[in-house]
Amino acid sequence: MTTAPTGQRSAVTAARGLAGLLLGAGAGHFVVPQPFDAIVPPELPGSARMYTYVSGVAELIIGALLLFPRTRRKAGLAAAALFVAVYPANIHSVRLFWARPWMRAGAIARLPLQIPMIVAALRVWCTG
Repeated sequence: MTTAPTGQRSAVTAARGLAGLLLGAGAGHFVVPQPFDAIVPPELPGSARMYTYVSGVAELIIGALLLFPRTRRKAGLAAAALFVAVYPANIHSVRLFWARPWMRAGAIARLPLQIPMIVAALRVWCTG
């Protein structure tokens, strides 16, 4: 019996964690879309709900693809790109909650948390 190298096991663990996060968040976009609508930057053309649904679909698809070895590496790259693409919504949430100190603190704290998610997704892409 052969075992996967440590880096590959780590990437599989990261892929599973990211998949759970993306599948849960993606479902949330459809079950309770209003909080996601609220953080869509108003400078973007089109409706906030469209962005909520499109990003929800992307999260569901990428989350599912992370679960399968055959698609895991490409899904890791897609996840990293998605995390970068939604970062403006996280920045907008700081702007949106600026007058509410506790919500502002949470929104600001969320900004650096995106970085480990991007790093984990890139690890999956590189070592899948």
